[in-house]
Amino acid sequence: MSNFSNFVKAGLCSALWFGYSPFASGTVGTIPAVALFVLIQKLFSGAWQTMVIMLALIVTSLTCVVLGPWAESYWGKKDPSKFVLDEVAGFLLTVMLFRTPDLILTVVWAFLATRFFDIIKPPPAFQAQSAPEGWGILLDDLISSLYAALSLHLANWIFPWAFGSSNM
Repeated sequence: MSNFSNFVKAGLCSALWFGYSPFASGTVGTIPAVALFVLIQKLFSGAWQTMVIMLALIVTSLTCVVLGPWAESYWGKKDPSKFVLDEVAGFLLTVMLFRTPDLILTVVWAFLATRFFDIIKPPPAFQAQSAPEGWGILLDDLISSLYAALSLHLANWIFPWAFGSSNM
C-alpha cells in the first residue's frame, strides 16, 4: 500500500491528526466533531441541521467500520488510541439527539457528557468493544453517546436553567 494512501487513511482515522495528541487523544480528537457541528449549525437551519448531522454521522460511522481493520493493522493494536474518528461519530450522535437553544451550551454539555460516558463505558458499551474490527471501535462510542443524550435530556428536564431552557 502506498505511503500516500496510508497518510490519507491515518488522517481520516485520527480525525485530521488530532488523534496524535500525546495526551487525552480521545478528548482532543473530539475537537473536529465540535467544529463540524458548529459549522452545520451556522450553515443550516431547522430540520436541515438534523439531516446534515445524520448524514455526517452515517459517513463517519461507515468510515470507522471500513477503516477499523486497516487501523488496527497499521497501529498494531485493537482500538488504537490514535483512532479517534469514533469520538467524532459519538459526538455527532449526541448532538443529533440533544440540542439546547444555545449553541455554546449545546457544545459544552454535549462534549462533557459524551466524553464522560465514553470514558466510563457503562454496559453494554464496554462489552461492545469486543465486537470485531471497526465495529468494536465504533459501537462503544455510539452506545455511550446514547447514554449521554439520555442523561442530557433528563438533566435538562430537571435543571432547565442550566441548559438555557425556560420550560420544565
